[in-house]
Amino acid sequence: MRKPITSPTASAVGPYSHGIDAGSLVFCSGQTPIDPTTGSLAAGTVGDRTDQCFDNLFAVLADAGLGPEHVIKVNVYLTDMDDFEGMNEVYATRFSRPFPARTTIGVASLPLGSDIEIELVAQR
Repeated sequence: MRKPITSPTASAVGPYSHGIDAGSLVFCSGQTPIDPTTGSLAAGTVGDRTDQCFDNLFAVLADAGLGPEHVIKVNVYLTDMDDFEGMNEVYATRFSRPFPARTTIGVASLPLGSDIEIELVAQR
């Protein structure tokens, strides 16, 4: 059974839930770096936008009663793989060891013209 998770600080730009609580697993939809105070993409470096993606995702997790320590898998989508290092530096600060499993994929484009989108799976 799908139980939707909705966070007031996350954004959905289509017909999907911010997250789905599937019992022992929580699946968070991809989040672009939308600043909830402005409704626009966060400015600054790819590191700043990585932080915003995680702020949005962790707000969804918090609404499910979970935190970063519950994350088991992360998928990162970048429109420019030259941003890998900047994303990776921030990523390392958002989790502790052992780090979640991760895949980073270079893509042609992302919603709203973003250069990064991140999705994750957490476990209770």
